[in-house]
Amino acid sequence: MKFTILTTLLASAAAFAPQSSTPSSSALSVTPGSPYESEVGVQAPLGFWDPLFVLEKNEGEFARFREQEIKHGRVAMLAVVGYLTTAAGV
Repeated sequence: MKFTILTTLLASAAAFAPQSSTPSSSALSVTPGSPYESEVGVQAPLGFWDPLFVLEKNEGEFARFREQEIKHGRVAMLAVVGYLTTAAGV
């Protein structure tokens, strides 16, 4: 019992100990000069933002990703309408 209390006290004290790691940067990675700069949805301060650099590997997948995004958005909208219809008791 004493051991359990001691370990919980030490674990809770460790939560308030100062961290010795260096602060990480919060800068966004923006691909400058991307061929997608003129696409719909590109924002002025960021430009085309691809943080995982997915489209640099295969530029032909951009149209497929856009179609999938539209399809999943439409399915999500229908799901919300179905939920609201069921919740209304119709």
